[in-house]
Amino acid sequence: MIKAVILDDEIKGSNLMQHKLKAFSEQVEVLQVFNDPQEALGKVKALAADVLFLDVEMPVLNGFQFLEKLEQFDFEVIFVTAYNIYTLDALRANALDYLLKPVNPDELHKAIIKLEKRMEGKEKLKHLEPQPQRQCSSRIALPTAEGIHLIKREDILRIEAMSNYSVFYLLNQPKIIVSKTLKEYELLLEEPNFLRINRSTIVNLDFVVKYKKGDGGQVEMLDGAELEVSSAKKSLLMERLFS
Repeated sequence: MIKAVILDDEIKGSNLMQHKLKAFSEQVEVLQVFNDPQEALGKVKALAADVLFLDVEMPVLNGFQFLEKLEQFDFEVIFVTAYNIYTLDALRANALDYLLKPVNPDELHKAIIKLEKRMEGKEKLKHLEPQPQRQCSSRIALPTAEGIHLIKREDILRIEAMSNYSVFYLLNQPKIIVSKTLKEYELLLEEPNFLRINRSTIVNLDFVVKYKKGDGGQVEMLDGAELEVSSAKKSLLMERLFS
């Protein structure tokens, strides 16, 4: 059962989202609904949710700022907003999905299917055998408002852009949001197993499990994430994966 939390500053919006999810009650359980992002900040982590349905435009803290304040979180994010100006590649990169109000039931169903697949991928990661450390292995520092997180390079699954931030997806660890651009980390991770596959994503090629053909194609990651490959990066990706 998928455990969900809803955060929308408008009571009408959160009630409507909760009503839409009732159609998927056999798959999704709504743990709690928040209308105040400040209240949600102090409580959402303890709920151990699988997904947060998150509004973007909210007073005091918008959706991006809310995630930045959390710094670390385990759940997936599905943005739900009335403003289509947020359908940017950078936003889509970090979110599992992006739903436009009023939410279309078919689009919501697709998002839930995607979420189920992502959760299956996370379960695989839990049973993954630890990888032997490479000779060049070292830790990198991720500065946040809370402090400096030291992570091993080999624990990085991928890094995705979110507006002016970078989101680190790590092996069996919470995501970490850092207020630095993806470009800075592209320069820092100049290693054969890291590759920027599009404008908003750097992947660790050690965790790519499938390549899907297309103009640029797609890569499927071990945690179930499916990521677009730009046509400009396709040749380099093929060389790195299959040489």
